[in-house]
Amino acid sequence: MNKGVETVSYTDEEIRVLIRKVMGFAETLPVEITPVAVRGSQRSFYRVCCSNGATVMFMHYDASRLENNYYAALAGFLRKVGVSAPRIFHHNAKKCYLLMEDLGEKDLWHCRQALWNIRRKYYFKTLNIIRKLHAFRQEDFLSVGVPMMEAFGPALYRWERDYFLQNFVQTVCHIELDAAEAEALERELALLADGFAEVASCLIHRDLQSQNVMICGDEPVLIDFQGMRYGNPFYDLGSLLYDPYVSFTEVEREELLDYYYGISMPGYDFRTFREMFRKASVQRLMQALGAYGFLGLKGNHPEFLAHIPSGLNNLIDAMNESPAHCFLRNLVLRCREAIKSTLKNPQSVHSYFLQNFKVRE
Repeated sequence: MNKGVETVSYTDEEIRVLIRKVMGFAETLPVEITPVAVRGSQRSFYRVCCSNGATVMFMHYDASRLENNYYAALAGFLRKVGVSAPRIFHHNAKKCYLLMEDLGEKDLWHCRQALWNIRRKYYFKTLNIIRKLHAFRQEDFLSVGVPMMEAFGPALYRWERDYFLQNFVQTVCHIELDAAEAEALERELALLADGFAEVASCLIHRDLQSQNVMICGDEPVLIDFQGMRYGNPFYDLGSLLYDPYVSFTEVEREELLDYYYGISMPGYDFRTFREMFRKASVQRLMQALGAYGFLGLKGNHPEFLAHIPSGLNNLIDAMNESPAHCFLRNLVLRCREAIKSTLKNPQSVHSYFLQNFKVRE
């Protein structure tokens, strides 16, 4: 726990008092509090609707998760440099809460079944926003003095693949690798991560998926950027374009990738660009599958398990046409068969896990 931070929980009435005081409203102003669906990052959200028409979001966070402490400062930085983010009205770091702009309930995920010309417009706009972040000069950021999580590097990439092996391969699929298999896989995945150093590091969102891009006034706004850090820009592209929460045709994904290629002008051909994108997507999808297993079976969020089939399919697709993922490809196919062998319909994985899996201590 951070020094000077209090462990506090809030009743609805305490939230009402805080809102009235911070926003300068009358002490008798009626205020309605509505809990918002909990996300997987040790934070609680409440929509606060006042009788005078004002609405704000109240967020209470667990400061022991370091990145949660950075949200307010990062939001201010992003808005200052022209990257769309919610306004922060008040932040109490000691009591671990903040009041921020209510962006509504529509996000990219809500647009997943819209016609492609509508979805494409929002994704193009999102890519324009994230390009601003990727293009921000490192020397300029260092002069700002905003706190941020440690940059991606060999240790974090190793943590992500271990997270995948422990929480997905072992816990979800019940597959245990022998020593020789584990060693061969580690060599392959370490080589994959080493290749990320070939791309210039930049500021990245780190969790750029459809539920972290709100649509407010027909414009995308980034949220859940507390894990922002220096890393590979293709990690963000993989998060967005191989997002297991939504689906793209091959043509649609290629169109979005081509659009970002055009606005980023990387200095190498599109074939190389696509290959780098796929490699980073493999890394990102391993992390995502590990998270679904951990949150679904150990974190009391079984709804995440429903995204395992699409996450697996995306991982297989991202490895397509590349000879560099021999051991990982074989392992992922074994994982898919492990699930299929138990399920006549792989899409019922959510209900199956609910009925048959218990949390492993």
